[in-house]
Amino acid sequence: MGNTSFANPAHQLAPVGNFSYAAASSHGPANDMGGIALTLAIYADRPHLREQLREDALIAGYRVSECAPLDRLEQEDGRPLAEVVLVDCPVAGGARLAALARMDMRVAEARGQLIVSTTAAGLEDVFGCLDQSAPQILVDGCEADLALALGRAQALAPGRRVREMADEDRIQLLRLTEQVGRLAARLGEGGLASPNSRVESPAIAFRGAPAEEGLLIAPVESEFPDPRMIRKILRQRQQRARFFDADLFADPAWDMLLDLAAAREEDKRVSVTSLCIAAGVPPTTALRWIGQMQHAGLFAWVEDPSDRRRAFIALTESAVRGMARYFAAIGLAGPAAAGGAGVLPI
Repeated sequence: MGNTSFANPAHQLAPVGNFSYAAASSHGPANDMGGIALTLAIYADRPHLREQLREDALIAGYRVSECAPLDRLEQEDGRPLAEVVLVDCPVAGGARLAALARMDMRVAEARGQLIVSTTAAGLEDVFGCLDQSAPQILVDGCEADLALALGRAQALAPGRRVREMADEDRIQLLRLTEQVGRLAARLGEGGLASPNSRVESPAIAFRGAPAEEGLLIAPVESEFPDPRMIRKILRQRQQRARFFDADLFADPAWDMLLDLAAAREEDKRVSVTSLCIAAGVPPTTALRWIGQMQHAGLFAWVEDPSDRRRAFIALTESAVRGMARYFAAIGLAGPAAAGGAGVLPI
């Protein structure tokens, strides 16, 4: 793996781009809307990785305007900004994180799109400095993850759509992305040319930061059930994967809502890595759902007052009211439900 967040090229399936996009041909690039391809800037330290990313981007129909080391991010030279910016940042120090935060602001101001690849070890720092442009974040991503991210950037590009995407359109796109990702994983497991040719999204193999004390959101009139009961519901949901294919029941949005509801009642703050684990899906998929939930006004970004580079996720007031009404509707709200006997809803 080295110090890059993409899989070893020797372990990648070469034609990944071919099943994700129509290859550039006499008919033009895949995202050719009126003959103009989206511009893409690539920043990565390892030369062979930059070249690999460049080739993948060209297959996806992009016009690569810049392909440079990460140090280029720190140079304030007023250069034009590409429509899509791709940064590979496995682990970053203070100067690089500051440069990444500035790029995040520039991309947001220009209404562009940012894709950042990192590792599980670097996720907290990277996530904490990207609060402006609603970026796509890939965690220990492989070539298939990159192909999906580039495709989403094309679908979401301003001026490239007939109309603005409604929330239901974004969710449909998100679910389609998941389905294609699972297809890539299954293809990798299906005995293709080599056992090393797997393109699956990595399973969750990291541990999130411990939950921290500190009340984030003021209480509302409606009550949640005892947090132990919410945790019990979560455990029951997770048990299904012991007996059936976990993909049949993957519902990361609901699992994250339950986890944040329990944490709120426990007066604990939830890190992004902890929330990814609660989602029960690979971290890159969980991060896409976190972005959608933020866009829908259900998740709030809460800055750590003791370290501005860190951020936590919490329920918004709207989400708190919705969850409280849900618990009340199924008879789990209030102290009377604290005993928690009987069958719980899953």
